[in-house]
Amino acid sequence: MYEMNFDIFIMHQMKQYLISHLYQMIAQSYHKETSLSGSVGQYGITLEQLAIEGSYTYRIKNVIERLMHRYDQAFRIEDLAEMANMSVSSFHRHFKEVTAMSPLQFQKQLRLYEARRLLLSEAADAAEVTFRVGYESPSQFSREYSRMFGLPPKEDLKRVKVSYNQQTDE
Repeated sequence: MYEMNFDIFIMHQMKQYLISHLYQMIAQSYHKETSLSGSVGQYGITLEQLAIEGSYTYRIKNVIERLMHRYDQAFRIEDLAEMANMSVSSFHRHFKEVTAMSPLQFQKQLRLYEARRLLLSEAADAAEVTFRVGYESPSQFSREYSRMFGLPPKEDLKRVKVSYNQQTDE
């Protein structure tokens, strides 16, 4: 029971972060693209409503969805640009406008959040998770994990579990 609740807790945190970040970036991009003024609530408008079909935001949304489903696979930027029907330079510029990061940075965040979820919910070791989420080097994985979460995987897991236990005790 504890593991299932903890898994739900971690997935909820991960989804909230990604959804919040994407909505903010796409909303900002949408307002630039359409020159509309006014504010958009954090979850007030769905992704499909924000991205008008055929717009660069809509095409970037499709690439984002692909990356979210295949985060563990390597990609070539040329293939993603082609999927968005853009030149590489245009794709890079628009992707960064929408997400505030490069496609590689975006994929890296997806991989690291999934790695964190796996480490917490499946009690898997870091070496195994490294390869499951698409990294080829455990040392590179550990460096990037520490950079993103502030601690190496083992120490971060302890911190998150303590935080979870404190929240459930309240």
